[in-house]
Amino acid sequence: MNEPWNPYDVMPAARSADPAAAGARIDALPVSERWKRRFRLIAKAGGPRLPNLGALTFGERMAVMFSVLGLLFGPLYLLCKGLWRPALAYSLIIVAVGFAALMLGLEMLARGVGYGAAVLCANRACALYYRQRVLGERPWL
Repeated sequence: MNEPWNPYDVMPAARSADPAAAGARIDALPVSERWKRRFRLIAKAGGPRLPNLGALTFGERMAVMFSVLGLLFGPLYLLCKGLWRPALAYSLIIVAVGFAALMLGLEMLARGVGYGAAVLCANRACALYYRQRVLGERPWL
């Protein structure tokens, strides 16, 4: 149980997003207390899709829905967290849309794609990491 976590190991089958069942799994995870707190908030909000987001305070919503490191480093942050599939998917989408915008002469749109990608990674990082670590999924997007 105290073995170091390897993001490339075979993941178990996906588990339910039941907050009561997720609590025990979250406590057993080899992650920092900060991540455990975020995971508990995501479970309280109903899982990675956050259907009960209104039950959280504004500060709790920001902790769950926004990652500063995800904003600053984008897909590289996802890659460092072992989320190579979303990092690859987002990178390919960013390059394709940015290249298409440049070929059409829309330099402002190409620049906006970069900013939008950073915000997307900041917004999705916590939910993707929750799906990977707590639910045992291997998410693409």
